[in-house]
Amino acid sequence: MSSAPSRFDRGHTDDLMTFLAASPSPYHAVANAADRLEKAGFRKVEETDAWDGTSGGKYVIRGGAIIAWYVPEGAHPHTPYRVVGAHTDSPNLRVKPQPDLGNQGWRQVAVEIYGGTLLNTWLDRDLGLAGRLTLRDGSHVLVNVDRPVLRVPQLAIHLDRQANEGLKLERQRHMQPIWGLGEVHEGDLISFVAAEAGVDAEDVTGWDLMVHAVEAPAYLGRDLELLAGPRMDNLISVHAGVAALAAVAARPDLPYIPVLAAFDHEENGSEADTGAQGPLLGNVLERSVYARGGAYEDRARAFAGSVCLSSDVGHAVHPNYAERHDPTHHPRPNGGPILKVNVNQRYATDGSGRAVFAAACEKAGVPWQSFVSNNDMPCGTTIGPITAARHGISTVDIGVACLSMHSARELCGADDPYLLANALVAFLEG
Repeated sequence: MSSAPSRFDRGHTDDLMTFLAASPSPYHAVANAADRLEKAGFRKVEETDAWDGTSGGKYVIRGGAIIAWYVPEGAHPHTPYRVVGAHTDSPNLRVKPQPDLGNQGWRQVAVEIYGGTLLNTWLDRDLGLAGRLTLRDGSHVLVNVDRPVLRVPQLAIHLDRQANEGLKLERQRHMQPIWGLGEVHEGDLISFVAAEAGVDAEDVTGWDLMVHAVEAPAYLGRDLELLAGPRMDNLISVHAGVAALAAVAARPDLPYIPVLAAFDHEENGSEADTGAQGPLLGNVLERSVYARGGAYEDRARAFAGSVCLSSDVGHAVHPNYAERHDPTHHPRPNGGPILKVNVNQRYATDGSGRAVFAAACEKAGVPWQSFVSNNDMPCGTTIGPITAARHGISTVDIGVACLSMHSARELCGADDPYLLANALVAFLEG
């Protein structure tokens, strides 16, 4: 592959591609994030253990969520936090409790639709299977069948002459993937997945499995200035947040405690113990205050002085549907991260937040853009308003502009992940 002309070193984007390919589920994303933080000197702490007030990098894992933070030497109990918020989950197809299904001699897997996925993007695509298995003793084992084992076949146009005039997919009937031929036997799928994970199927008492496209991330375009890949919503932000936190850890004279909060279940409303609606982030930040000898007054002071950048992908202007965008706000690939604004609080950004983000980008030498929805189009939302309302922390919504959001394979500018990471470093440094 020829090298891509660019203003920036592509090392960060190359590493992002590796991270995307190795993270087919939230559980894999969290494990990979933890591994990178461990190499940067962070250590895992358990929620069930007593915490100490020592300085250094620490992280907590709960399911598909990870909270990591770095306490500088000499930090006070009331030292404020700088939080990068993101999420680890992506819209996809997830395996049902009774997965073995079949019809007309085809063996199929029963799946449920997770989040607001674009259903047609899963058709006629080679699919793998990944997630975690829960064993009889309560432990978990990650599994990743990263080869073509599943496919959701589309009906041939000869049998649906109107398909190009408006494809209509029934979520229950038309989205069940095939994985072979023959008789259906209860337990087949879990036996297969258990063998792939190297465990006894009799020991598997629970599972959280999901389908993923096995096509690798790739540079795209004449000059390779674009990046195509799966789960960029929102592993771009998770990867950038991990890189930024590792970069600022151990730097002297940090005025804030830098934090990465990567939640699960954002795509279905964040209402989970691992989601932004849950108590996980607040518990971690409060316990850090109290472990350093603080009281409620210190907690209140720390939260009042804290700021969160909620980093999630946003919409780049679509060349074939430009009329769907606001006429004066057209974010473009490789134009830098976007500041997302919605006065109805679908995004949490206000003028003060804009100033914080602008200052970070200026410090990092990073260009940035603004996004606002067309008034005639409904606006999506993020963990931003949830974080602001639940914890009383000033929050700003930002992200990378992309096309094909919620597709099995998305598209962004190849330089933008690097620009985002640099802006996050400047933000965490204060």
